[in-house]
Amino acid sequence: MFPIRDHNPSDTTPYVTTGLIFVNVVMFLLTMPWAGGMVELWDRLALYPVAVTHGQFLWGLVTHMFLHAGIMHIAGNMLFLWVFGDNLEHEMGHFGFLMFYLACGLAAAGGEIAADPYSAVPMIGASGAIAGVMGGYLLMFPKARVDVIAIIIIIIRRFTIPAWVLLCAWFALQLFSTLFVPADGVAYYAHAVGFVAGVLLCIPLLIRRGGTSFWRETRGRPPHAPLDYAPSRIPEVRR
Repeated sequence: MFPIRDHNPSDTTPYVTTGLIFVNVVMFLLTMPWAGGMVELWDRLALYPVAVTHGQFLWGLVTHMFLHAGIMHIAGNMLFLWVFGDNLEHEMGHFGFLMFYLACGLAAAGGEIAADPYSAVPMIGASGAIAGVMGGYLLMFPKARVDVIAIIIIIIRRFTIPAWVLLCAWFALQLFSTLFVPADGVAYYAHAVGFVAGVLLCIPLLIRRGGTSFWRETRGRPPHAPLDYAPSRIPEVRR
């Protein structure tokens, strides 16, 4: 399932969310052999757990968040950031959201390093930080309505579900994968730890907003007027 939009987008400009997407796209183009061709950046900016364990290449803890391995990799990450980032940025403020994003990314990196501190396999991608955004969104807006596209073999459906269903299912998949999926190049530990970090780091924000009373006042949704979307142009393909 891929989220394509929520029903209560922020009514303020998400400068940080947009800026992060822009920087990620620029770095992706610079490092692709068919675009910028600066492939040497991969060697310098990726995160190497064994190097960090020995106090080397420490900048990789941050720079790895801005590297991606392919079009589907960056497209999926930026889609999730775009859907879930704006409302969280509105609640935290621009600077607060940026610090939150980086902190989640660092926590995700720490989780991956703790899982295999002597791994020489480079880690790249913003998914750990974005997992934190998803965790924060789950805590703040569990009943937000999210439109998703589900693709099951040759069947394509668009439907609306509560955010907690999508986000909890995604988190459960990461936990399952850490336990039962053999090494396939995906940093599942980073995803899971980043998600948990996002939830924990948002608890003080929820308390400042009134705790459970915030959920009652907003009905668990972003505090912005819902939009009436025009019918989607994405066709429903039947078997």
